[in-house]
Amino acid sequence: MSNGTTLKFSVTPSLELVHPVTSISDPAKTTTGKLTLSPDLIIPAPMEAHGVSFRRVLELAFCVAGIWSAYIYQGVLQETVSTKRFGPNKERFEHLAFLNFAQSSVCLIWSFMMIKLWPSKDTGRAPWWSYWSAGITNTIGPAMGIEALKYISYPAQVLAKSSKMIPVMVMGTLVYGIRYTLPEYLCTLLVAGGVSAFALAKSSSKTISKLAHPNAPLGYGLCFLNLAFDGFTNATQDSISARYPKTGAWDIMLGMNLWGAIYNFVFMFGWPQASGYQAIEFCKNHPEAGWDILYYCLCGAIGQNFIFFTISRFGSLTNTTITTTRKFVSIVVSSVVSGNPLSRKQWGSVVMVFSGLSYQIYLKWQKAQKKRKTM
Repeated sequence: MSNGTTLKFSVTPSLELVHPVTSISDPAKTTTGKLTLSPDLIIPAPMEAHGVSFRRVLELAFCVAGIWSAYIYQGVLQETVSTKRFGPNKERFEHLAFLNFAQSSVCLIWSFMMIKLWPSKDTGRAPWWSYWSAGITNTIGPAMGIEALKYISYPAQVLAKSSKMIPVMVMGTLVYGIRYTLPEYLCTLLVAGGVSAFALAKSSSKTISKLAHPNAPLGYGLCFLNLAFDGFTNATQDSISARYPKTGAWDIMLGMNLWGAIYNFVFMFGWPQASGYQAIEFCKNHPEAGWDILYYCLCGAIGQNFIFFTISRFGSLTNTTITTTRKFVSIVVSSVVSGNPLSRKQWGSVVMVFSGLSYQIYLKWQKAQKKRKTM
Protein backbone atom coordinates (compact mmCIF):
# COMPACT_ATOMS: atom_id res chain seq x y z
CA MET A 1 0.00 0.00 0.00
CA SER A 2 1.04 3.62 -0.37
CA ASN A 3 1.78 6.34 2.20
CA GLY A 4 4.90 4.68 3.55
CA THR A 5 3.34 1.65 5.34
CA THR A 6 3.03 -1.89 3.95
CA LEU A 7 0.38 -4.26 5.28
CA LYS A 8 0.76 -7.99 4.40
CA PHE A 9 -2.30 -9.98 3.36
CA SER A 10 -2.71 -13.69 2.61
CA VAL A 11 -3.91 -14.55 -0.88
CA THR A 12 -7.47 -15.82 -0.32
CA PRO A 13 -10.84 -14.90 -1.81
CA SER A 14 -11.40 -12.66 1.20
CA LEU A 15 -8.65 -10.47 2.63
CA GLU A 16 -7.32 -11.82 5.93
CA LEU A 17 -5.27 -9.35 7.89
CA VAL A 18 -2.19 -10.91 9.54
CA HIS A 19 -0.50 -7.69 10.63
CA PRO A 20 -1.54 -5.68 13.74
CA VAL A 21 -3.70 -2.72 12.77
CA THR A 22 -5.64 -0.04 14.55
CA SER A 23 -9.29 -0.97 15.05
CA ILE A 24 -11.65 0.98 12.82
CA SER A 25 -14.46 1.00 15.38
CA ASP A 26 -12.23 1.95 18.32
CA PRO A 27 -9.09 3.98 17.47
CA ALA A 28 -7.56 3.23 20.89
CA LYS A 29 -7.77 -0.52 20.37
CA THR A 30 -5.34 -2.68 18.38
CA THR A 31 -6.34 -5.93 16.70
CA THR A 32 -3.65 -8.61 16.53
CA GLY A 33 -5.47 -11.67 15.21
CA LYS A 34 -6.81 -12.38 11.73
CA LEU A 35 -9.60 -10.11 10.64
CA THR A 36 -11.54 -10.51 7.40
CA LEU A 37 -12.12 -7.21 5.69
CA SER A 38 -13.81 -6.20 2.51
CA PRO A 39 -11.55 -4.12 0.22
CA ASP A 40 -13.52 -0.92 0.79
CA LEU A 41 -12.76 -1.01 4.54
CA ILE A 42 -8.97 -1.09 4.17
CA ILE A 43 -7.57 2.24 5.34
CA PRO A 44 -3.91 3.28 5.00
CA ALA A 45 -2.44 3.53 8.52
CA PRO A 46 -1.01 7.07 8.25
CA MET A 47 -4.28 8.42 6.85
CA GLU A 48 -6.26 6.76 9.64
CA ALA A 49 -3.86 8.04 12.30
CA HIS A 50 -4.12 11.51 10.83
CA GLY A 51 -7.92 11.32 11.01
CA VAL A 52 -7.83 10.17 14.63
CA SER A 53 -5.39 12.90 15.71
CA PHE A 54 -7.44 15.56 13.92
CA ARG A 55 -10.57 14.34 15.68
CA ARG A 56 -8.77 14.52 19.04
CA VAL A 57 -7.74 18.12 18.29
CA LEU A 58 -11.36 18.98 17.48
CA GLU A 59 -12.54 17.31 20.70
CA LEU A 60 -9.97 19.24 22.73
CA ALA A 61 -10.97 22.52 21.07
CA PHE A 62 -14.60 21.68 21.82
CA CYS A 63 -13.76 21.11 25.50
CA VAL A 64 -11.76 24.34 25.77
CA ALA A 65 -14.50 26.37 24.08
CA GLY A 66 -17.18 24.81 26.28
CA ILE A 67 -15.41 25.29 29.61
CA TRP A 68 -14.18 28.78 28.79
CA SER A 69 -17.50 30.09 27.44
CA ALA A 70 -19.60 28.56 30.25
CA TYR A 71 -17.45 29.65 33.18
CA ILE A 72 -16.27 33.00 31.82
CA TYR A 73 -19.88 34.01 31.18
CA GLN A 74 -20.86 32.65 34.58
CA GLY A 75 -18.18 34.86 36.13
CA VAL A 76 -19.53 37.90 34.30
CA LEU A 77 -23.05 37.10 35.56
CA GLN A 78 -21.81 36.51 39.11
CA GLU A 79 -20.06 39.87 39.12
CA THR A 80 -23.11 41.55 37.58
CA VAL A 81 -25.51 40.20 40.21
CA SER A 82 -23.19 41.11 43.08
CA THR A 83 -22.31 44.66 41.98
CA LYS A 84 -25.09 45.95 39.73
CA ARG A 85 -27.75 48.34 40.99
CA PHE A 86 -31.20 47.35 39.71
CA GLY A 87 -34.26 49.46 39.00
CA PRO A 88 -34.89 53.20 39.34
CA ASN A 89 -34.01 53.07 43.05
CA LYS A 90 -30.58 51.54 42.27
CA GLU A 91 -31.08 48.60 44.64
CA ARG A 92 -28.41 45.94 45.18
CA PHE A 93 -29.09 42.21 45.30
CA GLU A 94 -27.80 41.53 48.81
CA HIS A 95 -28.83 37.87 49.08
CA LEU A 96 -25.88 36.28 47.28
CA ALA A 97 -26.26 32.97 49.16
CA PHE A 98 -29.45 32.53 47.10
CA LEU A 99 -27.19 31.86 44.10
CA ASN A 100 -26.02 28.66 45.80
CA PHE A 101 -29.58 27.46 46.36
CA ALA A 102 -30.51 28.21 42.74
CA GLN A 103 -27.32 26.57 41.44
CA SER A 104 -27.87 23.40 43.51
CA SER A 105 -31.50 23.15 42.38
CA VAL A 106 -30.71 23.57 38.68
CA CYS A 107 -27.77 21.12 38.81
CA LEU A 108 -29.95 18.61 40.70
CA ILE A 109 -32.59 18.71 37.96
CA TRP A 110 -29.91 18.64 35.25
CA SER A 111 -28.08 15.60 36.64
CA PHE A 112 -31.39 13.76 37.16
CA MET A 113 -32.27 14.37 33.51
CA MET A 114 -28.84 13.14 32.35
CA ILE A 115 -29.14 9.94 34.40
CA LYS A 116 -32.60 9.26 32.96
CA LEU A 117 -31.48 9.98 29.40
CA TRP A 118 -28.30 7.87 29.67
CA PRO A 119 -29.01 5.32 32.42
CA SER A 120 -26.13 3.21 33.73
CA LYS A 121 -26.50 -0.55 34.15
CA ASP A 122 -23.70 -0.70 36.74
CA THR A 123 -24.63 -1.79 40.24
CA GLY A 124 -22.80 -0.94 43.45
CA ARG A 125 -22.97 2.81 43.01
CA ALA A 126 -22.84 5.12 46.04
CA PRO A 127 -26.24 5.51 47.77
CA TRP A 128 -27.72 9.01 47.83
CA TRP A 129 -27.43 9.35 51.60
CA SER A 130 -23.62 8.88 51.53
CA TYR A 131 -23.16 12.48 50.36
CA TRP A 132 -24.75 14.14 53.41
CA SER A 133 -21.46 15.24 55.05
CA ALA A 134 -19.86 16.45 51.82
CA GLY A 135 -23.09 18.29 51.10
CA ILE A 136 -22.67 20.35 54.28
CA THR A 137 -19.20 21.64 53.39
CA ASN A 138 -20.21 22.01 49.75
CA THR A 139 -23.01 24.31 50.94
CA ILE A 140 -20.99 26.41 53.39
CA GLY A 141 -17.79 26.76 51.32
CA PRO A 142 -19.20 28.19 48.06
CA ALA A 143 -21.56 30.43 50.05
CA MET A 144 -18.52 32.04 51.68
CA GLY A 145 -16.82 32.43 48.31
CA ILE A 146 -19.84 34.20 46.80
CA GLU A 147 -20.35 36.31 49.92
CA ALA A 148 -16.75 37.53 49.57
CA LEU A 149 -17.82 39.52 46.49
CA LYS A 150 -19.45 42.04 48.83
CA TYR A 151 -16.02 42.89 50.21
CA ILE A 152 -13.45 42.34 47.43
CA SER A 153 -13.52 42.59 43.64
CA TYR A 154 -14.15 39.63 41.35
CA PRO A 155 -10.51 39.47 40.11
CA ALA A 156 -9.33 39.41 43.74
CA GLN A 157 -11.76 36.59 44.54
CA VAL A 158 -10.65 34.52 41.54
CA LEU A 159 -7.00 35.02 42.44
CA ALA A 160 -7.54 34.09 46.10
CA LYS A 161 -9.51 30.95 45.18
CA SER A 162 -6.73 29.92 42.79
CA SER A 163 -4.39 29.40 45.74
CA LYS A 164 -5.92 26.08 46.78
CA MET A 165 -2.46 24.48 46.93
CA ILE A 166 -1.48 26.65 49.92
CA PRO A 167 -3.86 25.16 52.54
CA VAL A 168 -3.32 21.69 51.03
CA MET A 169 0.46 21.88 51.49
CA VAL A 170 0.22 23.52 54.92
CA MET A 171 -2.14 20.81 56.17
CA GLY A 172 -0.05 18.11 54.52
CA THR A 173 3.13 19.34 56.18
CA LEU A 174 1.79 20.12 59.66
CA VAL A 175 -0.82 17.38 60.09
CA TYR A 176 0.40 14.47 57.97
CA GLY A 177 4.14 15.16 57.88
CA ILE A 178 4.30 15.08 54.09
CA ARG A 179 7.57 16.27 52.56
CA TYR A 180 7.27 18.24 49.36
CA THR A 181 9.95 18.91 46.77
CA LEU A 182 11.71 22.24 46.37
CA PRO A 183 9.90 23.01 43.05
CA GLU A 184 6.54 22.38 44.79
CA TYR A 185 7.47 24.85 47.53
CA LEU A 186 8.52 27.31 44.82
CA CYS A 187 5.05 27.02 43.22
CA THR A 188 3.40 27.72 46.55
CA LEU A 189 5.71 30.66 47.21
CA LEU A 190 4.86 32.22 43.83
CA VAL A 191 1.13 31.81 44.38
CA ALA A 192 1.17 33.01 48.00
CA GLY A 193 3.42 35.95 47.12
CA GLY A 194 1.25 36.93 44.17
CA VAL A 195 -2.01 36.82 46.17
CA SER A 196 -0.42 38.79 49.01
CA ALA A 197 1.01 41.42 46.67
CA PHE A 198 -2.38 41.77 44.93
CA ALA A 199 -4.13 42.20 48.29
CA LEU A 200 -1.66 44.85 49.44
CA ALA A 201 -1.73 46.79 46.17
CA LYS A 202 -4.09 49.73 46.08
CA SER A 203 -7.29 49.12 44.10
CA SER A 204 -8.77 51.81 41.89
CA SER A 205 -11.55 53.98 43.29
CA LYS A 206 -13.85 52.76 40.50
CA THR A 207 -13.43 49.14 41.62
CA ILE A 208 -13.99 49.99 45.28
CA SER A 209 -17.11 52.02 44.51
CA LYS A 210 -18.79 48.95 42.98
CA LEU A 211 -18.45 46.90 46.17
CA ALA A 212 -21.32 46.71 48.65
CA HIS A 213 -19.11 46.75 51.77
CA PRO A 214 -15.38 47.11 50.93
CA ASN A 215 -13.38 45.09 53.45
CA ALA A 216 -10.33 43.29 52.04
CA PRO A 217 -9.36 41.25 55.16
CA LEU A 218 -12.88 39.90 55.54
CA GLY A 219 -13.20 39.15 51.81
CA TYR A 220 -9.91 37.25 51.58
CA GLY A 221 -10.69 35.48 54.86
CA LEU A 222 -13.97 34.18 53.40
CA CYS A 223 -12.16 32.98 50.28
CA PHE A 224 -9.59 31.00 52.28
CA LEU A 225 -12.36 29.47 54.43
CA ASN A 226 -14.03 28.52 51.15
CA LEU A 227 -10.84 26.70 50.11
CA ALA A 228 -10.66 24.89 53.47
CA PHE A 229 -14.23 23.62 53.14
CA ASP A 230 -13.60 22.69 49.50
CA GLY A 231 -10.64 20.59 50.64
CA PHE A 232 -12.89 18.57 52.95
CA THR A 233 -15.52 18.24 50.21
CA ASN A 234 -12.96 16.91 47.69
CA ALA A 235 -11.51 14.47 50.23
CA THR A 236 -14.99 13.12 51.04
CA GLN A 237 -15.84 12.75 47.35
CA ASP A 238 -12.59 10.84 46.78
CA SER A 239 -13.45 8.56 49.72
CA ILE A 240 -16.91 7.86 48.30
CA SER A 241 -15.45 7.13 44.84
CA ALA A 242 -12.92 4.73 46.40
CA ARG A 243 -15.61 2.83 48.34
CA TYR A 244 -18.01 2.78 45.38
CA PRO A 245 -15.80 2.71 42.26
CA LYS A 246 -18.74 2.22 39.89
CA THR A 247 -20.22 5.58 40.86
CA GLY A 248 -20.44 7.84 37.82
CA ALA A 249 -19.97 11.60 37.51
CA TRP A 250 -23.71 12.19 37.17
CA ASP A 251 -24.35 10.16 40.35
CA ILE A 252 -21.90 12.34 42.27
CA MET A 253 -23.43 15.50 40.84
CA LEU A 254 -26.93 14.29 41.77
CA GLY A 255 -25.97 13.27 45.32
CA MET A 256 -23.99 16.44 46.06
CA ASN A 257 -26.66 18.78 44.72
CA LEU A 258 -29.50 16.88 46.37
CA TRP A 259 -28.04 17.55 49.80
CA GLY A 260 -26.91 21.03 48.74
CA ALA A 261 -30.48 21.89 47.69
CA ILE A 262 -31.86 20.54 50.99
CA TYR A 263 -29.40 22.44 53.19
CA ASN A 264 -29.71 25.64 51.19
CA PHE A 265 -33.51 25.41 51.24
CA VAL A 266 -33.52 25.12 55.03
CA PHE A 267 -31.12 28.07 55.32
CA MET A 268 -32.96 30.26 52.82
CA PHE A 269 -36.59 29.39 53.73
CA GLY A 270 -36.44 27.70 57.15
CA TRP A 271 -38.12 30.55 59.07
CA PRO A 272 -40.49 33.41 58.19
CA GLN A 273 -37.81 36.11 58.02
CA ALA A 274 -35.28 34.00 56.09
CA SER A 275 -33.48 35.77 53.25
CA GLY A 276 -34.80 33.43 50.54
CA TYR A 277 -38.21 35.10 50.61
CA GLN A 278 -36.57 38.50 50.19
CA ALA A 279 -34.46 37.19 47.30
CA ILE A 280 -37.55 35.93 45.47
CA GLU A 281 -39.35 39.21 46.10
CA PHE A 282 -36.36 41.10 44.70
CA CYS A 283 -36.41 38.95 41.54
CA LYS A 284 -40.13 39.59 41.14
CA ASN A 285 -39.56 43.34 41.34
CA HIS A 286 -36.46 43.16 39.12
CA PRO A 287 -36.92 40.33 36.57
CA GLU A 288 -33.55 41.20 35.03
CA ALA A 289 -31.85 39.93 38.19
CA GLY A 290 -33.90 36.73 38.05
CA TRP A 291 -32.81 36.04 34.46
CA ASP A 292 -29.17 36.71 35.35
CA ILE A 293 -29.42 34.17 38.18
CA LEU A 294 -31.04 31.58 35.89
CA TYR A 295 -28.34 32.01 33.24
CA TYR A 296 -25.70 31.81 35.99
CA CYS A 297 -27.07 28.43 37.10
CA LEU A 298 -27.34 27.06 33.55
CA CYS A 299 -23.73 28.06 32.86
CA GLY A 300 -22.66 26.08 35.93
CA ALA A 301 -24.59 22.98 34.85
CA ILE A 302 -23.31 23.15 31.26
CA GLY A 303 -19.77 23.78 32.49
CA GLN A 304 -19.96 20.60 34.60
CA ASN A 305 -20.90 18.71 31.41
CA PHE A 306 -17.77 19.87 29.67
CA ILE A 307 -15.57 19.15 32.70
CA PHE A 308 -16.87 15.57 32.92
CA PHE A 309 -16.32 15.08 29.19
CA THR A 310 -12.81 16.57 29.31
CA ILE A 311 -11.72 14.34 32.20
CA SER A 312 -13.15 11.23 30.53
CA ARG A 313 -11.44 11.95 27.19
CA PHE A 314 -8.19 13.68 28.17
CA GLY A 315 -7.67 13.19 31.92
CA SER A 316 -7.64 15.46 34.96
CA LEU A 317 -4.33 17.16 34.08
CA THR A 318 -5.73 18.53 30.82
CA ASN A 319 -8.86 19.64 32.64
CA THR A 320 -6.74 21.44 35.28
CA THR A 321 -4.80 23.23 32.54
CA ILE A 322 -8.00 24.40 30.82
CA THR A 323 -9.68 25.59 34.02
CA THR A 324 -6.52 27.38 35.22
CA THR A 325 -6.14 29.32 31.98
CA ARG A 326 -9.87 30.06 32.13
CA LYS A 327 -9.38 31.81 35.48
CA PHE A 328 -6.69 34.05 33.98
CA VAL A 329 -8.96 34.93 31.05
CA SER A 330 -11.81 35.65 33.51
CA ILE A 331 -9.63 38.23 35.25
CA VAL A 332 -8.78 39.85 31.91
CA VAL A 333 -12.47 39.90 30.91
CA SER A 334 -13.45 41.40 34.28
CA SER A 335 -10.82 44.10 33.92
CA VAL A 336 -11.68 45.01 30.33
CA VAL A 337 -15.42 44.34 30.04
CA SER A 338 -16.75 44.80 33.57
CA GLY A 339 -14.69 47.89 34.33
CA ASN A 340 -12.33 46.66 37.05
CA PRO A 341 -9.04 48.31 36.06
CA LEU A 342 -5.93 46.76 37.58
CA SER A 343 -2.72 48.62 38.35
CA ARG A 344 0.67 47.47 37.05
CA LYS A 345 1.47 45.98 40.46
CA GLN A 346 -1.77 44.03 40.42
CA TRP A 347 -1.14 42.71 36.91
CA GLY A 348 2.34 41.69 38.06
CA SER A 349 0.72 39.83 40.96
CA VAL A 350 -1.68 38.07 38.58
CA VAL A 351 1.21 36.95 36.36
CA MET A 352 3.09 35.78 39.46
CA VAL A 353 0.17 33.62 40.64
CA PHE A 354 -0.46 32.03 37.26
CA SER A 355 3.25 31.42 36.73
CA GLY A 356 3.17 29.36 39.93
CA LEU A 357 0.04 27.51 38.81
CA SER A 358 1.51 26.85 35.36
CA TYR A 359 4.70 25.50 36.93
CA GLN A 360 2.60 23.23 39.14
CA ILE A 361 0.84 21.84 36.06
CA TYR A 362 4.23 21.24 34.42
CA LEU A 363 5.44 19.33 37.51
CA LYS A 364 2.31 17.14 37.41
CA TRP A 365 2.92 16.47 33.73
CA GLN A 366 6.50 15.44 34.49
CA LYS A 367 5.30 13.00 37.16
CA ALA A 368 2.76 11.54 34.73
CA GLN A 369 5.47 11.05 32.09
CA LYS A 370 7.74 9.26 34.59
CA LYS A 371 4.92 6.92 35.61
CA ARG A 372 4.27 6.03 31.97
CA LYS A 373 7.95 5.20 31.39
CA THR A 374 8.09 2.91 34.43
CA MET A 375 4.97 0.98 33.38
